[in-house]
Amino acid sequence: MRMMSHAEYLALRRFPALDGLRAVAAAMVILVHFGGPSWGWLSGWAGVQLFFVLTGFLITTLALREESRTGRVSLREFYLRRAFRIMPVYFVVLAFVVVLLWLRREPAFALLPDQLPLYLTFNNDLVAPGPLHWVGPVHLYGQSWTLGVEQKFYLVWPLLVFAVPAMRFSRRLGLALAAIALALGMTSTMGGLTVHYEVILAGCVLAIVLHDPRGWAALRWVTHPVAATAAALVFVCAHLALPWGIRQVGEVTAIAIYALPVVALIAAIAPGRGLAAWLLSLRPMVWLGQRSYSLYLVQHIAAIVVLSSVPTLQDGRTRTAVAILFVSLAMAEVLYRWVELPMIDCGRRVIGWLRARSDTTGGAEPETVTVPPVPAFAPEPTGAGQVPAGSRVP
Repeated sequence: MRMMSHAEYLALRRFPALDGLRAVAAAMVILVHFGGPSWGWLSGWAGVQLFFVLTGFLITTLALREESRTGRVSLREFYLRRAFRIMPVYFVVLAFVVVLLWLRREPAFALLPDQLPLYLTFNNDLVAPGPLHWVGPVHLYGQSWTLGVEQKFYLVWPLLVFAVPAMRFSRRLGLALAAIALALGMTSTMGGLTVHYEVILAGCVLAIVLHDPRGWAALRWVTHPVAATAAALVFVCAHLALPWGIRQVGEVTAIAIYALPVVALIAAIAPGRGLAAWLLSLRPMVWLGQRSYSLYLVQHIAAIVVLSSVPTLQDGRTRTAVAILFVSLAMAEVLYRWVELPMIDCGRRVIGWLRARSDTTGGAEPETVTVPPVPAFAPEPTGAGQVPAGSRVP
């Protein structure tokens, strides 16, 4: 099979293998949370790094293709899409958590007045570690700290890279690399928190490189099925070596390095070439990946349901983790069908109404920057791969 051309890559409307990768990441997180020490070798906590790199890659790819198609990136529409995609499910689950703690009369409920404002403003990444009991407010919804990281990325990244008219490839790439250097340089003063921005930005760099013909020419070889399969094997080896890497260089440095094989994996499977891309594009994998955001948010609620309903099950066992995974999937399906999809559709209608209103009034959008038109190589991707990962972590 020949290598993919740049025009063929830009014409891709779906990245189903990336949905499959989200499915793997979500399953790993649940196994590390509830499967016990026997799953420690899997390093399931690193599933969040997969989500982070996917977020940077998909968000930047969509923005670049919008710019190629229309000559501009509408920041207003970008923020509206993110709001309707992220916030509804997040606040629905948060409300359920609060009610659940109140109904169960948990002592940790007393912590909510201090911590709830941070959750409501997506500053939950700043919440101090709380009780490790699985019904405490920090642990029960503590995995949502990743939403705090991503929301800050959503606020800053488009303004940094897409609010400057006619930005050249070299300048855009330079800004992304400088942001990575800044994030890594701040890890010593921020307790390692900023390394997660480095991971997201690694995905952004990949999107910028692949979108440009020169960058694509440099990485085109990875689309060959043999090279794509090799990249997947390298990623698996790097992932399994994470515990060793942490012992050698520390957790923060190991996470920063880990982003590199993740980037190579995404570059290999996004075009849909190779054995790994085929496996990740199977319908069950795509189905699970599309529900991974809700799945990630409800996992601890599902744990309460499972452990309360089946007293013989014990936390820290593989069969318990599998039961929690299935209950989480059932909850995620409800949220996906009745909250996620309707609110995404609502966001589209709001954007359509704003566009029509702007066309009627003839007014320019002040939050949109117009750049010189470039060839509309391809329409904006839709469906699987359009919505970034709900990167959430233990």
